[in-house]
Amino acid sequence: MLLVTLLAASCGGTSPGTAAGSAATPPAETADGAPAGDGTTTTTGGPGAGVEVRMARANWDTGYLQAAILRALLTELDYTVTDPAAAELTPADFYPALAGGDYDFWANGWFPNHDELIFSENLEMGLPEGTVVADYVSRIGTQMPQGALQGFLVDKATADEFGVVSLADIAADPAAWDSDGDGLAEIAGCDDGWGCQATIDNIITINGWTEAIEQVSGDYDVLWSRQIDRLERGEAVLAYTWTPSAYITELVPGRNAYWLAVPRTVFGEQSAAAIPENQCPHQPCTMGFTPADIAVVANNDFLAANPAAAALFEGFRIDVLDVALQNVRLRGGEDSEEDIAAHAAAWIIDNRDTVDRWLAAARTAAG
Repeated sequence: MLLVTLLAASCGGTSPGTAAGSAATPPAETADGAPAGDGTTTTTGGPGAGVEVRMARANWDTGYLQAAILRALLTELDYTVTDPAAAELTPADFYPALAGGDYDFWANGWFPNHDELIFSENLEMGLPEGTVVADYVSRIGTQMPQGALQGFLVDKATADEFGVVSLADIAADPAAWDSDGDGLAEIAGCDDGWGCQATIDNIITINGWTEAIEQVSGDYDVLWSRQIDRLERGEAVLAYTWTPSAYITELVPGRNAYWLAVPRTVFGEQSAAAIPENQCPHQPCTMGFTPADIAVVANNDFLAANPAAAALFEGFRIDVLDVALQNVRLRGGEDSEEDIAAHAAAWIIDNRDTVDRWLAAARTAAG
């Protein structure tokens, strides 16, 4: 119930169906481990017959469920889909490879976070001079419109002690969050190559905090675990995180943590998040990040050649709560690729009527 309450306050939105965590017997899998949709026998000769889809997924586990669902649904359209677990990439690595035709799509675009990676000219990406990734790829559909909140969490005890409601307050007095004595408060931040890594560094720069705050990058789960260890020792905590995820079941806004406000952001004028004051003491709650749309991003040539897949991507929706609940199960030990495929299969069963409408639209698009 706690997770449901937090997500309802933070994100809003309704589901096309029920949560991924409902009990259901998963369908059989194909020979390579891909779930066979709802367990019924699919007809051969569908729009994807004879086409191999090269799929990747992001290297954060809150994107695994969507990837597994889309793999299963493409299989129902008779596509042969590579295993996304074999191509787990950072956005910085994925987007140039997608533009170059090494992959056909992933389900893990975050916008506007990833805008900098697809719209900025970067000669290191190996693209023709004067072109950007966005010339070769497209965002398609919106699987979670404004479904992802991002921001900075501080532990409640230290924030209450020092009167902290904004990241600016920490910049003014960073000592409690300086673990190595260099005078800089440390934010447990993002993996190298994630879009949020550059965003956080830019937030620090544009607010004039380079002499007071630094981002620590590395393996996110390792950084997060260290913050939880600090919390348990009664030490100050400062970390970036996002929803949907299971992370906010450990640092819980309103219980043992607060969301912090950010005065200025790289995204221009900020829209305040609809988060209550007991979870974000600074009102309006301007978190430094625009609520993100999560969407499929695909190679343009692939989309043009595969209208059925394009129609499926356009229609696909999933509730933020479904992803969060599956992430809790994953972090509770149901974390094998077989478990993830079973979670996806259960979600498809629970949402069969909606899924069938998407598949019908995809078949119609193929002509």
